[in-house]
Amino acid sequence: MTIPTNLAVVRLCARLELSLAVRSRWTQIFAVVFGALSLAVALSGYVMTGGYGVQDFARTAVSLVQLVVLLVPLTALLIGVLALSPDRGAAELLFSQPASRSAILFGQVLGLWEALVAAQALGFGAAGLVIYNQAGEEGLGAFVALFGASALLTAIFLGFAAVVSAGSMGRRRSRALALALVTWFVAVVLFDLAVLGAATWLPSGYASRLLISSVLVNPVDATRTGTLLLVEGAAAFGAASLALLRFTRGTTGAAILITASLALWLFVPLAWAAWKLKRVDL
Repeated sequence: MTIPTNLAVVRLCARLELSLAVRSRWTQIFAVVFGALSLAVALSGYVMTGGYGVQDFARTAVSLVQLVVLLVPLTALLIGVLALSPDRGAAELLFSQPASRSAILFGQVLGLWEALVAAQALGFGAAGLVIYNQAGEEGLGAFVALFGASALLTAIFLGFAAVVSAGSMGRRRSRALALALVTWFVAVVLFDLAVLGAATWLPSGYASRLLISSVLVNPVDATRTGTLLLVEGAAAFGAASLALLRFTRGTTGAAILITASLALWLFVPLAWAAWKLKRVDL
């Protein structure tokens, strides 16, 4: 019997997981919801200012940033945990194959990422067609940059889903789902509230350092800041992002630090998940 190479295993598992994820109702529901919300944002952009019509690409991208950082991590965590946390019998069968566990894991994550990015592409594409038809192509680069940020955030939180699943392998799936929800709540909601609350009690210098660190430590904040940096420059930044800009003395330094932070968040969770999976006794 020929033992497959790790690359062949990754490709095979990715194709299988992509096929399963595309047929999953959860992925289909996400595609529909994401597309509907994207269209709603594009169509209602001028309502708050008393106008009407469809926003251009740049305005829609800025309006969609918060939707992306709220919905994409949650979806990646939940769908990732559902797919990567098989029951004990299924896990024993899967990981008893003549292939490394890390190759199987990387292939599954890759297939899930392709499916979720395809679902997001449908949502962005539907909104993009309406915007192009009604408002022209102005700001298209900002819209494409947001799609890229969404795909990157999907990969990062699929890594977190892999960590959660590797630690819960063979146990009840409800435990892994609960841990995924806690991870999302801490990263997306609680972290920013805690940092801003702590900053109000600290002297100015320490508060600035805390705000700078918060942008780089949290992948959600790093993605949000990097996207706004590409789309709007410094015009739409909050306190933490402005503190980072002052520290780096401009957008170039900030972009380098944000890129380094996101690169670490992209690879470290997957490496951690692979390490945990090797230690699991199935």
